[in-house]
Amino acid sequence: MVRPRTPLLTRDRIVEAATAIVDAEGLDALSTRRLARDLGVQAPSLYNHFSTKEEIIDAVGDAIVAGVDLSMLGRDPWPVALKSWARAYRAAFRAHPNVVPFLARGPARRPASLRLADAVYGALVDAGWPPSLATRIGATMRYFVAGSALGSFALGFVDDPSLYAADYPHLRDAHRLAEHHAQVDDSAFELGLEALIDGLERRFAAL
Repeated sequence: MVRPRTPLLTRDRIVEAATAIVDAEGLDALSTRRLARDLGVQAPSLYNHFSTKEEIIDAVGDAIVAGVDLSMLGRDPWPVALKSWARAYRAAFRAHPNVVPFLARGPARRPASLRLADAVYGALVDAGWPPSLATRIGATMRYFVAGSALGSFALGFVDDPSLYAADYPHLRDAHRLAEHHAQVDDSAFELGLEALIDGLERRFAAL
């Protein structure tokens, strides 16, 4: 039997190629024509696996969320579990920052995203949180994690001390932030996460 000149097209290959385009150039760069070209196929062949470009983007987002570790939810005490999950969730976002605005809209019909929401909500309710508060906590955590992954606070300052010295005396060292942006952003995330969980623990104790 003659082997096909190009590898067989699969959903996984399409999602992998689409993810590479989005990671490199952003969501606006993704089109079925571009995707087909990168895969070495004709655009209509993509529709054997996905009906629309939006379905492909959904699959890209779901593949990213599917890689987030959920094993701590329902296993570890809820404060520990939320911290571990938030770090894993942020790591997935940080690895694919161009998809964050899309994922921040919510789980829609994406299976992995719905499993994540179900796991977070279920762990909180099983731990004793009222359902209404568990919903809000899940939303709050998602806002916090997504926001932390959308950009870098430290990289928002330019490496020019003269810009800050005269008019913004409290920012006289801001030009140094960009040089240490990873440390600043990571430590800011950890500070916020600790403060958020500490506040929730006090709220839980008062239930």
